[in-house]
Amino acid sequence: MKGRNSLGKSHHFHLLAKPTGPMCNLDCEYCFYTKKESNYPKNHSFRLPDDVLEMYIQQYIASQDTEEVVFAWQGGEPTLMGLDFFIKAVSLQKKYAGGKQIKNTIQTNGTLLTDRWCEFLSAHHFLVGLSLDGPEAIHNQYRFDRGGKPTFHEVMRGLSLLKKHHVEYNVLTCVTRHSAYKPLEIYHFFKQQGIQYIQLIPVVEREECRFDVSPWTVESEMYGEFLISIFDEWVREDIGSVFVMNFEWALAAWAGIPSSICLFAEECGRALVMEHNGDLFSCDHYVSPEYRLGNIKDGLMEAADQRFQRDFGRKKRSTLPRVCQNCEFRFACHGECPKNRFLVSEEKEQGLNYLCASYKNFFKHISPYMKVMKQLLQAGLPVSLMKDILIKHGKTC
Repeated sequence: MKGRNSLGKSHHFHLLAKPTGPMCNLDCEYCFYTKKESNYPKNHSFRLPDDVLEMYIQQYIASQDTEEVVFAWQGGEPTLMGLDFFIKAVSLQKKYAGGKQIKNTIQTNGTLLTDRWCEFLSAHHFLVGLSLDGPEAIHNQYRFDRGGKPTFHEVMRGLSLLKKHHVEYNVLTCVTRHSAYKPLEIYHFFKQQGIQYIQLIPVVEREECRFDVSPWTVESEMYGEFLISIFDEWVREDIGSVFVMNFEWALAAWAGIPSSICLFAEECGRALVMEHNGDLFSCDHYVSPEYRLGNIKDGLMEAADQRFQRDFGRKKRSTLPRVCQNCEFRFACHGECPKNRFLVSEEKEQGLNYLCASYKNFFKHISPYMKVMKQLLQAGLPVSLMKDILIKHGKTC
C-alpha cells in the first residue's frame, strides 16, 4: 500500500510484513495470496511470534538510513492478529526508534474494525488502506467471506468507523474484467462517499499450469480505458480535491521524479516481504521457495543486500524487450511489474507486459495534461489550476 506521500522520498528498501501470512477472514475469488496457505502444513499457526516481532522492529529501524521509518502491515488480513499485537508493536517501535520518526500503514478489508480498533489507529496515526471495489453489486461480485456471503455492508461499516474516529485512510480498488467497464459508476460512488484518496489496481492473474489468464483478469486494453474515463472527469472537476494515486504517480514521472513505487521504477528488488515466521522473500508477488532470501533471525540487511536480490531487481531493466526500450513512455512505465510480463511482442520477443496496450493508450491520452501540470509545478503553482486552464481552452489540452 502507498499512502498520501507517494511522490516523496523513497527509502533504501521497503519491507512489507505479513503477521498472519496468507490467512484471511474473507475468501475473495481473485486473491492470489490466500492460496499460499497450501505452502504450509495443516494446523500450522499463522501468527508472528513475539520474539520475531521484536527482531523485525529492531532490525528494520536500524536498517533505514532515513529520519522517517514506515512500517507496512498486510496479509492475508493483519487485523486477525488482534489489537493487542499492534499495541505491542507500537511499544517496541518506541523502544527502538532511536530518535527516528515512526509511521505505520495497514492494509485491511475493514470487516473486523471496531471503535476500539479505530481509536487506536487514530491515536497512533496509522494510515489505513481499505479494500473496497466500488458500489455494492461491483464489490460483492468477487469479495466474499469464508461462508460465501457478500461483504459490502461490513466493509462500509468499517469505513464509517474510520471516518467517525478521523483515521487517515485511502481506498484500494481492484479493477477486474467486469468492473473495468464501469469506471464512472465506481468513481462517482467514491465521490459520493467523500473518499479523497484512491488507488486503482489491475487484477492480472494467470491460471496455474496454463497460459490463459483467470476469468476475473482485466482485459489487456480495458484497464487503460478505465483509467482514461476516470482521468477525464478527475482533471476537469476534481483535481486538487480528489487524489487518485495512479495519476499522482504519472505526474511524478512527467516531473522527472524517480518512482517511489517499485511498479514503475526502472529496477525493483527493494520491496521485500516478511512472512509470519520471519522468512524473507524478494517481493509480494514472488513469495515462493526459489525467492526465499533467508529469515530475519539470520539478519535483515544480509537478506536485502545479497547478490541474488540485486540481480532480481536488475532483471526488470535488463530483460525489457526492444519495443519497451524504444517506447516513448518508457520513463513512466519501465515495463511495469515483471510478474505481468508474459506476452510476446510483434518482434517475437518474450517479456512484453500484459497491460502494455493499456498503459500506452493511457499515457498517450494524459501526456498533454501532464505537460501542463509539470509547467504549473515548475512555476510554483498548484496543479488544481488545470480546471481553469481547461475551461479557458474549451475542456481540452
